Amino acid sequence: MAKKDTQQQDSSKVWSIFSLGAALLGATVARKTVTKSWQAATGKNPPANPADPDVDLWEAVLWAAASGTIIQIARMLFSRRAAHYYARSTGHLPPGLGRDNQDPSKSDPATT
Repeated sequence: MAKKDTQQQDSSKVWSIFSLGAALLGATVARKTVTKSWQAATGKNPPANPADPDVDLWEAVLWAAASGTIIQIARMLFSRRAAHYYARSTGHLPPGLGRDNQDPSKSDPATT
């Protein structure tokens, strides 16, 4: 039994490092992509600090919305890809990730 606990802890550590790397890589790629897209669309650099009062409000809001959305989507996609690779490599889902049971025909246990 102790060996199984050690394997689960090792698996959890590997997944933690792997998922962190995937999320950071996804965020970095997305940040560079959204910055280049902003420069191509507006002809100028994105605001360094959208909270700066010298930055137009519309520009700050648009930058925050665009960069936040793109970066979070990229992080999610990279993390999903990492989970898929992990599952293929180990034969099971990463620790903490399980099937969602999103079958609408089943009742929600919280409401019953």
